[in-house]
Order: sequence, then C-alpha cells, then structure tokens
Amino acid sequence: MISARGLVLSTVCTLLATVTVGAAAEENWGKWRGPLGTGEGPKADPPVKWSATENIKWKVKIPGRGTGTPIVWGDQIFIQTAVPTGKKIAEISTTVPGPVLAAQQQTPTERPRGEGRRGGGGGRGTTEKPTEEHQFVIMSIDRKSGKTLWQKTARQEVPHEGHHQDHYFSSASALTDGEQVFAYFGSRGLYAYDMKGNLQWSKDFGDMTTRNNFGEGSSPAVHGNTIVVNWDHEGEDFVVALNKKTGDEIWRQKRDELTSWSTPLIIEHGGKTQVIVAAAKKVISYDLKDGKTIWECSGLTGNVIPTPIYQDGMVYVTSGFRGFALLAIKLGRTGNLDDTDAIVWRHGKGTPYVPTPVVFDGKIFFSASNNAIISSFDAKTGKPIFEEARLEGLSGLYASPVAAKDRVYFVGRNGTTAVIKTADKLEVLATNELGEKVDASPAIVGKELFVRGHEHLYCISN
Repeated sequence: MISARGLVLSTVCTLLATVTVGAAAEENWGKWRGPLGTGEGPKADPPVKWSATENIKWKVKIPGRGTGTPIVWGDQIFIQTAVPTGKKIAEISTTVPGPVLAAQQQTPTERPRGEGRRGGGGGRGTTEKPTEEHQFVIMSIDRKSGKTLWQKTARQEVPHEGHHQDHYFSSASALTDGEQVFAYFGSRGLYAYDMKGNLQWSKDFGDMTTRNNFGEGSSPAVHGNTIVVNWDHEGEDFVVALNKKTGDEIWRQKRDELTSWSTPLIIEHGGKTQVIVAAAKKVISYDLKDGKTIWECSGLTGNVIPTPIYQDGMVYVTSGFRGFALLAIKLGRTGNLDDTDAIVWRHGKGTPYVPTPVVFDGKIFFSASNNAIISSFDAKTGKPIFEEARLEGLSGLYASPVAAKDRVYFVGRNGTTAVIKTADKLEVLATNELGEKVDASPAIVGKELFVRGHEHLYCISN
C-alpha cells in the first residue's frame, strides 16, 4: 500500500513532469501546427524581413520531394520525403530498404502549374498507375548547420496509386514529443524511432484508395502515451489509437466518411481528453481513453483538409471545397450539437480549402480557398475585423499561416511571404521573396523561421 507521503511525492513528480514537458513543447515545433496546435509559436520571434540572400542562416537541398512541415525539437529538424530510385516495376526483383544514394537525390520532373481558380493547379490527381520504386525517408537535420545527422528509409516500394498533381507521395508531417519521433507515410505505414534514429516499431494499416487519386495527407497526433491516426478514404474508414511506446492498438472506431486529409486534434477540456476529427459528413469528438463518441456535428463541405483548432474552450473547424464553412464550437456539451447554441458562430464565405487557419491574439486569420485573399475575425464572437483583403505579391496558398509576437506569416506558392501585423486593419509589414516555390507549411522556433521549398530547406534568421 502506498503511504500518504508516497502518494504526495508521486503526484508532485507527475505534475512537475507535465509542466516540464509542456514548457519544452512550447520552445519547439513538435507537430505541424506547432506546440499549441493553433499555428502560434508562443516563444518565437523570427525575422520580419529576408530575401534569397538576406537573413538566410543556411540552405540545404532535400532529396526527393514532399510537402510536410519541418518538425523541430532542440537541435534536430525532422523532414519526411519520397525519393524516386529510378527503378521501374519491370526492373525490380526484390525490395530491399537501403540508404538514399547521391545519384538518387534528384527532384521528380515538375508538371506545369497555374494558380487556377482556387490558387492551386487545377485540382486533378494523376491517373496513371505508378511504376517507379520510391524510398520513403525520414531525415534528422542539425538545426545549427543544416547538416544531415541521420537518414532512414522506412520503406521502399512502388506506390499503389497516384497523387494530386501539385503534391507527391509524401504530404504528411513527422511528429515528435522529444522522446520519440514518428514518421507517417499513410499506406506505407507508421514508424516510431528514438531521437537517434533507431527504429522501435512500425505499423501497417493497409492501402488507402483516395478520391480522384488525390493521394494522402493526414498526419498523426500524439498525447501522453497515445498516438492517433485517422484513416478516411473511399474504402472502410476508421480512427485508431496506439500505444506510442509499443505500437499496440488501444482502440479502433469505425467511421463512415469520404476521403479527408485533416489531421486529428487532441485536446484536454473539462477533465477529459478528446480526439477531434473533421470530415465532410461530420465533425466527431472521441474520448481518447476508449474511443467513444463525446459529441458530433455537421456543417462542413466536401474534401476537408484543414485541421481543427482549439483555444479557450472553443474549437474552430473550416473547409472550402464547393462551398465555404467555418464553425466555432463551444465545448462542454455531448451528443449531436447541430442546431444548438454550442455552435457559437459560423461563417459561410471565403474560408480555406487547403490551409489551416491560425488563431492568435484573440483573432482567427484565414484565406479564401487557396488564394492570397485573407480575412480576420474576432475568435470569440465571429465579428469581422477585416474581410477578403488581397496580399499583393503572393500567388496562391497551400501553406498554413503561422504567428509569433504581433505578426502573422502567410507563405505563397511562389515562395513569397507576407508578414502582417495583428492589428484591427490589414497592415503588411514586409513582403519577402525567397525565389523558390513553397507548398509546405513553415515552422517557427526561437529566432528562426524554417521554410521548406520544392527543393531546399531554409533556416531564416537575423
């Protein structure tokens, strides 16, 4: 039996560990929407101005191609990528994982792109069946120098289906809590490594069949000792929770959805930890402990990509394909929330298709579809601060905005970033041209901004 003194000491140690982990998380960028899940770097102060030659601490070429966010913890940056090997199906007799050779570090031939009606490139998936073998790679890069610390090939194979014309076979972001780093390649599996790159376990969930061969893009989410994966596609859907230490399945819930690309959000509210998954038919909150539904509501459009955001008791969900939707949901209720006052406010115009909004300084900032036309609303009331203002110099948006200090950073597909002030009107502080196309969302840690272009990773710092 534990003594009263032992129980107190155990409780104190648990609280101290929680506080320490929380503080460390705020100083890093362990998941694609940052430590708070809102797109904010709470302790970051990156540069306001830069160019292809000014305030570039280092620039390194990344093999292959991918659109996942750089993930930062301490002095390590984690990048996922898919690297073509040059081997076609007819030439492959065995599939053996191995290092990426220098001769294989080419970028795939790019298709012609235009901004299109949604700021993207026309919205088509590749119709031809892939025939080339790829290495699905996670890299650890030294934050100080840009040098590769380690590089692991999680799997080497020919993908079973194509991808969206503007993306490739590696759209998800890595994930770390400072103890483990998780590489997720969808149909190619989930892989858990220690921080030195030693494989601890892996999990194969099967093959997805995505709508129109658009490919895969959802990333996993982690909380405590649980990692969660959402598996919405054109086949049997589910959301699954795993033990992050062993990969053992804790629970699995069936879903009835269309293909979605939204990453689950895990938050604590009212003493209960919830997994919130946004999709076309329903937004559903699951209990992280057992997977049971806590609440659900409808109201989004098709092809849901943006991730839910939580702040101050409210969850914000958005979509922007064949219609527009933004719902601000107050937590604390259970069951079906449709037509209840749990939906505090909603907006049906100029919401994002691909980018996830940023919630910062009491405001929510978002783009219209995939265009460089942005709005800012009061996050609590839904009152417009400014609506559908154009950011000059940016051509389309896939990257999600990030925020720090009193600033929000919007990165265009042409590699130009607009830095705006979080004021009561649109005030552009700087427009910075990098000179390379960018589709991945940036990361901000300390005094540095990390931007992943089509070919290079940039560390931008004063």
